[in-house]
Amino acid sequence: MTTSTSEPPEDLIRPESQIREAALKLGFDLCRFTPIAAPWPASQRLAEFVDAERHGEMGWIAETQARRAHPQAMWAQARSAIVLGMNYGPDHDPLAILSEPTKAAISVYAQGDDYHELIKSRLKALARWLQARFGGELKVFVDTAPLLEKPLAEQAGLGWQGKHTNLVSREFGSWLFLGSILTTLDLAADAADPTSCGTCHACLDVCPTRAFPAPYQLDARRCISYLTIELKGPIPREFREALGNRIYGCDDCLAVCPWNKFAAVAREQKLRAREALRAPSLAELSRLDDMTFRALFAKSPVKRIGRDRFVRNVLYAIGNSGEPGLAVEAERLLSDPSPLVRGAAIWALSRLLDAARFARSKSDRIAAEMDSDVLAEW
Repeated sequence: MTTSTSEPPEDLIRPESQIREAALKLGFDLCRFTPIAAPWPASQRLAEFVDAERHGEMGWIAETQARRAHPQAMWAQARSAIVLGMNYGPDHDPLAILSEPTKAAISVYAQGDDYHELIKSRLKALARWLQARFGGELKVFVDTAPLLEKPLAEQAGLGWQGKHTNLVSREFGSWLFLGSILTTLDLAADAADPTSCGTCHACLDVCPTRAFPAPYQLDARRCISYLTIELKGPIPREFREALGNRIYGCDDCLAVCPWNKFAAVAREQKLRAREALRAPSLAELSRLDDMTFRALFAKSPVKRIGRDRFVRNVLYAIGNSGEPGLAVEAERLLSDPSPLVRGAAIWALSRLLDAARFARSKSDRIAAEMDSDVLAEW
């Protein structure tokens, strides 16, 4: 008598199925594949973005434009991309904080641990497993590298770039961190996800600074995320009131997307909001010195902008609060060592104090000690 053994289904022995299973075990929520030798329409959009100078002070975008023109411009031997998504969906309405003007609004992605470190460590673990099992060469990327990950994710079928230029996922709405592995292996491609924004333009309408010149176009120079994170000097006056109490990033265009009805709360605990960063007091944040700033934002992406730029943002929010009681915090910072902070303190006081009291504060506290550059920029 002989016994027969059945072969396992082909989809269980294909490398794509095994890679996807390994990725999910490591904490990723999506894992899809795309070849990268095809033409790259994103390079033309990038060229138009840079030519219009919409990248502002982010000079590294222009400097690395050639390497961003195509994934193979970074690595000619690469054949396939493994594109991974990790959900960071919030457990609260990100827009609710905007109605609490004495509290600080911090972008959802920055309320937990720094995703760069978390995702990169998981990517490396997946890459080690992948190479040991299937061979080939590979490189891992998080968004600090000159690789256009959103177009790559769209091509791989994780979602599509919405009219706000961010990735929208059918499974997770607006809340996906991305990571990529380029490999010399030939992997079967997943189908791209067609754009499904339809006639909706909620993300464009909600933008406080009108940062979208047209659907699918962004002028970073007007974006609150750029202004509060990337811009090193004083934020232009025309945008300060529109900041409201947003002190690090902005979630408005993400949060209003109707596809968020499918969003889920992040399963990775390190990406969930720290209690101290859900709705911190502007008054308390304004009192941070360099040491306490670093302690509060340890392992946080916020730390990279430094204390002075952060307190600049806090002072603009204080100026927008309409709360005269916060004037004392701005007055205290008129003698801060940083000209950036002192200039923002003047602006905050000009919004909170009546003209006579502001004049007295200005003459008594700053005229004798403030350099002309600060006075010109406030």
